Amino acid sequence: MTSDRENDSHDASVYDVIVIGGGHAGAEAAAAAARMGARTALITHRFATIGEMSCNPAIGGLGKGHLVREIDALDGLMGRMADEAGIQFRLLNRSKGPAVQGPRAQIDRSLYRTAMQRAIADMENLEIIEAEAEDLCVADNRVAGVVTKDGMTYRAGAVVITTGTFLNGLIHLGPRKIPAGRVGEAPSIGLSRRLYGLGLNMGRLKTGTPPRLDGTTVKWDGLQAQAGDTPPQPFSFMTEAIKVPQVNCHITHTTPDTHALIRDNLHEAPIYSGQIESTGPRYCPSIEDKVVRFEDRPSHQIFLEPEGLDDRTIYPNGISTSLSEEVQEAFLKTIPGLEQARIIRHGYAIEYDYVDPRELTPTLELKKVAALFLAGQINGTTGYEEAGAQGLIAGINAALHASGNDAGFTVSRIDGYLGVMIDDLVTRGVTEPYRMFTSRAEYRLRLRADNADQRLTPLGLKLGCIGAGRARRFEDKRFAIEAATEMLEARTITPSEARKSGIKINLDGRRRSAFELLSYPEISFASILELWPELSGIDAGHQRQIETDARYSVYLERQDADIRAFRRDENIAIPQGFDYRAISGLSNEVCQKLENHRPSTLGQASRIDGITPAALMLILLYIKKAGNRPDRARSA
Repeated sequence: MTSDRENDSHDASVYDVIVIGGGHAGAEAAAAAARMGARTALITHRFATIGEMSCNPAIGGLGKGHLVREIDALDGLMGRMADEAGIQFRLLNRSKGPAVQGPRAQIDRSLYRTAMQRAIADMENLEIIEAEAEDLCVADNRVAGVVTKDGMTYRAGAVVITTGTFLNGLIHLGPRKIPAGRVGEAPSIGLSRRLYGLGLNMGRLKTGTPPRLDGTTVKWDGLQAQAGDTPPQPFSFMTEAIKVPQVNCHITHTTPDTHALIRDNLHEAPIYSGQIESTGPRYCPSIEDKVVRFEDRPSHQIFLEPEGLDDRTIYPNGISTSLSEEVQEAFLKTIPGLEQARIIRHGYAIEYDYVDPRELTPTLELKKVAALFLAGQINGTTGYEEAGAQGLIAGINAALHASGNDAGFTVSRIDGYLGVMIDDLVTRGVTEPYRMFTSRAEYRLRLRADNADQRLTPLGLKLGCIGAGRARRFEDKRFAIEAATEMLEARTITPSEARKSGIKINLDGRRRSAFELLSYPEISFASILELWPELSGIDAGHQRQIETDARYSVYLERQDADIRAFRRDENIAIPQGFDYRAISGLSNEVCQKLENHRPSTLGQASRIDGITPAALMLILLYIKKAGNRPDRARSA
């Protein structure tokens, strides 16, 4: 990549892209920018913490697993690293349709960290700088570099900030307050001060973590064991098979005694004492929240999750808390199996600064500061998966920007959960940490975890962020599936012939292809092979993909009209600096909302609360009347 800065590409302190923060968003951002050919620097406190799983040692889940598959489809790292470190794989919602099934894996912390650090170290065009980013170089509303705490200045064509919970981070443990980004690591104060100084709309959010337990002190007898899938299903489309040994998790529950003890000590819980005023994740509440909000429930489920094959630490998923050490010790003794459990590290809550994501364009660039991109919890999200997905998009766009391509790259809500998440953030903002769910997508029948590569890898190939190995693998798979589908389309059968073979379909005299037969829920690929044994040579994985594609083809055909209408409105660009108050008929309230959000397309404007179809039509008519033929925004 050629930088547009003057004659300084030879300078060791000058880069195309600088990424601040080595967490999940930062790793994906740095790797994506480097894959795009940008000379990239990743500034992080310590290389040894890259790939650290600060909270739950698990990746994926409902909605989140879709994001990991999409990261992988664009040649990101998270899926492959999870496959190298996963010690239990489960496909959630297996009894439901593929559109709402979510892959999830329990992760060995050490294996994941090692795998991620190796991947980052081996990445071409990527340099690691162990330092603390203290400030930004900003001039004329454009970022030009980063200043570290040791006084070094590093210049760049674009900067990506991925500070996670470090931005003015503050840990709460009972009445104690500890300035930290996570346990034992200092918060980022200088960057927070700089961002506030830029006039950005910012706020505070919180998240939390449970106590970590010594597994050798847990009474496992009598607890319900939870096994993973056999065989385990990988995240990455590049992974042939999972080679890591697999383990069980276990399940226990809180008791009425647990709840009584917590209620008696709510006065010292930071979220109820007034010590914490910020909002936490609604869908991952602390045990204090659960006891208060669901007071009629006698117990809550706790998943006891191993943190590694050679690690005795157990993560008790479901009892996140910020109560004092003494109360944590006491309530654990009321939980079956944990009566004698020793706490290795107590749970805590952490507050941190975030930037209102409505300050961002859909490329994750700040509207007020050119070339400055944000990704991860700094944008009001929660979770490794949401962070990694944003990092990927921010890294790609930072690389494009540094090369002089300001059009940017976005993923539509039709084409990926990546697009759903980012559009939700930049259009609606957040009132609590944002978590991905399948219910957030209007077209989730199309956005399945199994077809993420079919949806997004072609876009990545055009963009140039896909490596040669994945490109070959994808093309081979696409060719094989297309050839197999053609074979299925070429084989037809009449209803009477089908009935003789035990397949009941309407006796309407219409011949149906083997592919069409697969659209019937009761007809599997095994049934097709009984009719046409010569198709048995089709790869088993491709059989499953074709079966799913066929099953959903009827529904997707019905959605085509909606999708065409969405694409039409979504791609009509609203000119930058558009004067809404010049449009007769728009109320002051509508104008104010549009001016605050500054949507980049008509589709984005349509998803702002309170913007009516009539207002959208006035905007479209005004654009046309002014002689501006509606531009087509660049969208994936």
